[in-house]
Amino acid sequence: MDEDVAELAKKRAADLGLSIGDYLARLVQDDASGLRARAVDAAARFLAEHQTVFDEAENSRQTARGAHAA
Repeated sequence: MDEDVAELAKKRAADLGLSIGDYLARLVQDDASGLRARAVDAAARFLAEHQTVFDEAENSRQTARGAHAA
C-alpha cells in the first residue's frame, strides 16, 4: 500500500475511533454489500437533480464579488 494512502487510512480510522483493522474491515463490508456504490449513485442523482440550485448559488457569489470590486 502506498505510504500516503496508509497514512490517510490511519488518520480516518482514528477519526472514527476504530483500529486500522476494523476500519479496513468496514470498508470491505461496505464495498462487498454494495453500500458504497449505492451511496455514490445517490449522491450523483442528488447533484444532477439540484444542479441548477448549485449553479445559481455559484453565479450569485461571482456576481456579488464582481460588484464589490467596482
